[in-house]
Amino acid sequence: MQKFRPPTRQERDKYRAAKAAGLLDRVLEVGWAGLSAKESGRIGGILAHMNHEEE
Repeated sequence: MQKFRPPTRQERDKYRAAKAAGLLDRVLEVGWAGLSAKESGRIGGILAHMNHEEE
């Protein structure tokens, strides 16, 4: 059994982006690998926007 490891900042940001894209339920249901290229790209675009705002 693995020990609990708190999520990294990058992992938290990915889940926030998925929620903002309206895809969080799908990620939790099928996992990251189960997303289509379009869905993954949408999340990636939101992540890029989030990272750009921080600078």
